[in-house]
Amino acid sequence: MADAKRKASTNKKLGVMSLALINVAAVLSLRNFPSMAVEGWGMIFWYVLFTICFLIPTALVAAELASTWPKAGGIYAWVREAFPGKGSFITIWCSWVNNIVWFPTVVSFIMITFAYTLLKPALGENMVFMAVVMLGVLWVLTFFNFGRMKHSTTLSTVGTVVGALIPITILVVLTFAWLAQGNVSNMGDLTLSALVPDMNFSMLTFAASLVLMFAGMEMAGYHARETENPQKDYPLAMFIAAAIICAVSILGTWSVGTMVTPEFLNGPEGLNGGVIEAFQVVLDSFNVGWMIIPLGLMLTIGIVAQLSTWMLGPAKGLAPAAYLGDLPPMFRKANKNGAPVGVLILQSAISSGFIVLYLVLDALNVDGYWVLVAITSLINIIMYVFMFAAFLKLRKSQADKPRPFKLPGGNVGAYIVGGVAIVTLVFGFIFGLYPSDPMSDTMTVVYIIGVFLAVVCISVLPPIIIEKWFKKDSWMPTQEELEAYEGTTEE
Repeated sequence: MADAKRKASTNKKLGVMSLALINVAAVLSLRNFPSMAVEGWGMIFWYVLFTICFLIPTALVAAELASTWPKAGGIYAWVREAFPGKGSFITIWCSWVNNIVWFPTVVSFIMITFAYTLLKPALGENMVFMAVVMLGVLWVLTFFNFGRMKHSTTLSTVGTVVGALIPITILVVLTFAWLAQGNVSNMGDLTLSALVPDMNFSMLTFAASLVLMFAGMEMAGYHARETENPQKDYPLAMFIAAAIICAVSILGTWSVGTMVTPEFLNGPEGLNGGVIEAFQVVLDSFNVGWMIIPLGLMLTIGIVAQLSTWMLGPAKGLAPAAYLGDLPPMFRKANKNGAPVGVLILQSAISSGFIVLYLVLDALNVDGYWVLVAITSLINIIMYVFMFAAFLKLRKSQADKPRPFKLPGGNVGAYIVGGVAIVTLVFGFIFGLYPSDPMSDTMTVVYIIGVFLAVVCISVLPPIIIEKWFKKDSWMPTQEELEAYEGTTEE
């Protein structure tokens, strides 16, 4: 009976739109709109550029790797095929730890949105309120993810629709209606010159954070074999997903930039409060300001759902590394629901420390948001460089291995796509080291060194130290445990 159920399950095929929506759910986020709206119409250039140079290449490369090596661990398994040892361990470590650093920026958005929902935006500057909400949301979601997987899946699905797609649609429609009444956009007129972004140094530094904004496009790669025709369906699904993400991001950012003044967007609450402020302005203009309460709740649900998804996924992703002896047994242990309880508690404990750091920096009038975004972006870049490098190496070292989905264009196409992505990532890493706001020469050097050391100490050093000084033979599972584990991960 169990075998029959498993067989029936594996026979289910994903349609093109289902596959596309998996990536839309993983990548699309309203949190990014305010920071992009600051750039005016030039944001269209950056969205399109990074869609072509990073978003689509990530999806296509992940599809080839996932369909050819459909093992548990995703990116860890793919990189291990090309770079066994430190390379794969650093990759999965970066995948996990970058989320820990990223969590405070997400819960800060939730905190600001919730303050608006309570009709008291000023609470977003109250240190006690900030600490209670940010830490409270983090730990409530941690314990929530101890439960059954279907609960997390339901939250993710409902959150994407209720907390992202519906609010964005409402905001865009109301913005068009607001303009139709004769109101003037805060973004100014759309002209050809307005589409050309200001290529100053601060802008290039900011553009590097787009790597973080578009991270997650590899998610659907895990499902490449679950399509009827991977070679045809997968690239179509990825182009549809990329088009939806790019179009919705442009429209959402345009709405925020139209409704919210540049002064607010550039202010202390602009990055986290820009979206909800846009709703407040447009609702007030139609004399339905009270609707900010249900819409604020919807936005909160959406971001909570996204946080829940990213909290559980990377935590589970460490299990393959633990089963191959790279991490202690604690990292492969799970409760009866399959939730990695120990890892969830550990990551939330560390992330709580980063939340405290965020609050301290905020109290000192240091932009903690952008410091954490910079560190997270750079850690993400390291992970993606390993993924693209593994893809290029495997095209050569395992050229004869059958690939259910193969990136079109032969090796020439592979090197063009992989090369463009790696160049984009290197660009992102170099400029991502620089502060987003002008500083004195001395402080700029201090900032660059500080961010670089933070990235190295968080992402690269721990795996090297663990492997060199702490790794033990006792970390390896028994043959029985390993066979049982491998039996659940092979196709």
